[in-house]
Amino acid sequence: MTLNIRKVLVSQPRPETEKSPYFDIAEKYGVKIDFRPFIKVEPVTAKEFRSQRINILSHSAVIFTSRTAIDHFFRLCEEMRIQIPETMKYFCTTESIAVYLQKYIVYRKRKIFFPVSGKMEDLIAPINKHNKEMFLLPVSDIHRDDLKQLLDEKKIKYSVATMYRTVSNDFSPEEQFDYDMLLFFSPSGITSLLKNFPEFQQNDIRIGCFGSSTARAVKDAGLRLDIEAPSKDTPSMTAALDSYLRDLLKNGKK
Repeated sequence: MTLNIRKVLVSQPRPETEKSPYFDIAEKYGVKIDFRPFIKVEPVTAKEFRSQRINILSHSAVIFTSRTAIDHFFRLCEEMRIQIPETMKYFCTTESIAVYLQKYIVYRKRKIFFPVSGKMEDLIAPINKHNKEMFLLPVSDIHRDDLKQLLDEKKIKYSVATMYRTVSNDFSPEEQFDYDMLLFFSPSGITSLLKNFPEFQQNDIRIGCFGSSTARAVKDAGLRLDIEAPSKDTPSMTAALDSYLRDLLKNGKK
């Protein structure tokens, strides 16, 4: 089996800054890295949201698991002319998601919580300290149940609100698909791959993924998983990619 890797497809939008580790990896190993999401997000309309019969203002705290969730929460609030009170508490899975709230609120004046570790399971500790609150969890129509299970275990009162949809970002017939490696970040990406290319044969194409649910989706689809992150030694996808290419180079197989 040939192990030549010349083109890598990262199924995420192109980084906004040239300081991304992906660009360092491309230069370091002489590979071409393209950025092309396999999925895209579509908004749930205010009418669709109202059909869920969820009153945002009956909640005293919001849990955010992504920047996308933040964008669609405040978009819907604006569309429905909902004024969020300053007493609203915000719980975020990572610090970077928490900081993103500055786009919509005066950060220093609000009660915002996040785990230092950036791990979802560690978010439960601050949530449990405020277990008298009624929590709102904005999600996509396709989402993991990990956090819901943790909330249920602690008997936290919460509502799940679908505020956006995750759909396949279809490839056009003109788009070339000649990659040696594909990197995925959600199970939806795997679903989209097989939707776009129902006759897909992995052969020598390497597949990498981030997250246990994505890894499970790769294996459930009958595909070979070559790179998996996070791990103890490679906490990020870029670290895992760098390590994989370094090992190939060291073994003289790149």
